[in-house]
Amino acid sequence: MPPTHEVTNQVPDPYGHDVAADPGLIAALHRAGAGWAEDELHDLGRLAGSEQADTWGRLANEHPPVLRTHDRYGHRIDEVEFHPAWHELMGTAVRHGLHAAPWRDGRPGAHTARAAKFYVWGQVEAGHTCPVSMTYASVPALRATPALAEQYEPLLAAREYDFGLRTPGGKRGLIAGMSMTEKQGGSDVRANTTAAAPQPDGTYRLTGHKWFTSAPMSDVFLTLAQAPGGLSCFLLPRVLPDGTRNRLLIQRLKDKLGNKSNASAEIEYDGATGWLVGEEGRGVPTIIEMVNMTRLDCTLGAASAMRYGTVRALHHATHRRAFGAALVDQPLMRNVLADLVVESEAATTVAMRLAEATDRALAGDEHEILLRRLGLAVSKYWVCKRGPAHAAEAMECLGGNGYVEESGMPRLYREAPLVSIWEGSGNVAALDALRAMARHPATVAALLTELDAAAGADRRLDAATAALRKQLGDLTDLEYRTRRLVEQMALALQGSLLVRYGDPAVADAFCASRLGGDHGGAFGTLPAGVDTAAVLDRAVRR
Repeated sequence: MPPTHEVTNQVPDPYGHDVAADPGLIAALHRAGAGWAEDELHDLGRLAGSEQADTWGRLANEHPPVLRTHDRYGHRIDEVEFHPAWHELMGTAVRHGLHAAPWRDGRPGAHTARAAKFYVWGQVEAGHTCPVSMTYASVPALRATPALAEQYEPLLAAREYDFGLRTPGGKRGLIAGMSMTEKQGGSDVRANTTAAAPQPDGTYRLTGHKWFTSAPMSDVFLTLAQAPGGLSCFLLPRVLPDGTRNRLLIQRLKDKLGNKSNASAEIEYDGATGWLVGEEGRGVPTIIEMVNMTRLDCTLGAASAMRYGTVRALHHATHRRAFGAALVDQPLMRNVLADLVVESEAATTVAMRLAEATDRALAGDEHEILLRRLGLAVSKYWVCKRGPAHAAEAMECLGGNGYVEESGMPRLYREAPLVSIWEGSGNVAALDALRAMARHPATVAALLTELDAAAGADRRLDAATAALRKQLGDLTDLEYRTRRLVEQMALALQGSLLVRYGDPAVADAFCASRLGGDHGGAFGTLPAGVDTAAVLDRAVRR
């Protein structure tokens, strides 16, 4: 072979490491009392770092789902075909309890353990985590009607992935979906026009068109419709108890920017049969329990993506040479990489703290209930908002190699905006934080208590907390400046958590740049004096 075909200065394949060997993640797991899950987490992490898992993720996106509305004889079937790699991803997630399993797990920190596994396995492929997340989130909403919860919860929590349209009671495990938005309303679900007519047998007949239904091949869906008593929540199975298909007609699949492995569809309810969940007219309060859980997973998903991009960028820089030295040894690249690590670790720390708050809130801890209510809205806004810029910078660290599909970075980049849009885009999340403060003022006190736990440890954090208190006391043009206020809250919360629990070098860099203002508008503008060696060690593949 001519010497022009010799391959030099290319990095080795990024396989053969433990994705769960993430010091910030492991520390958070133990803080929540969930250290019992560490062995399983590392097992999953080693699989996530394998070439096999990477191949599953690639194939599931290169061969997106296909809608089959009719069979060859003309019968309506409304089925979506997936590549086998999708089922491998889903099966792994369900076996490891990333779905509804923690709701029936009495061990301490069960939801935090599940969050850690979701964070690790999501780095393989993000699209399939959508139905996994919705299955997890469906349980608290279903519990508004104990009879439905008793019937469906054991199957939603079962660690068996049983794909295919069959009667729910005849399956070994179920996947749940959520169908809320309509074309005339979007996030304004109270504008929904889908109608639900009560029937003599206690069921309802739903008629309407849902504009965006993710994972339309789920076994059951929670949906909103207008009943005689107002907007209400309903459970709709794809297959009815008598074995017939429910009248959920898939009109088309969405052609999305990213998230290609996961089917998202427009659904028509043509007299579909549903069961009321909760009370008539209480649809939003009922389904908001599901939305809050999926918002936690949006935050975890953004943190997971940042970790993936950071580790890939550092791996490339460690093995690639330019201008006579390894990229990782060149000062400007070290600044960029360290900045990516700082952002990633801040996202991971706050996401895992909110998962811990979920465990403690479910146990009745009032402080954690209040902290979770406001902290989740604040963090969903900010962490998810940071994802696209972080993904772009991580991809740029690989240069032209990062721009080609084989690197995996374009998929990361296309996926990055998703979690900032789903379950309430930026303005919706920010206004939800404002709503929480107005309706439950004690949430503000809970957040400030969390910040005060780090008082005196860092002067820049103290100054940021003082500035935040001043902003919270000013009601002038409050809605207009909500984004800035929510951003300040998110940064202060991240800073407090890093100062208390994080690596000192990471905490120092975060407080200097994000809170102290010693930072430019782009990544790679950390101030002088940051211990980049200690910061970068946090993202070394192990």
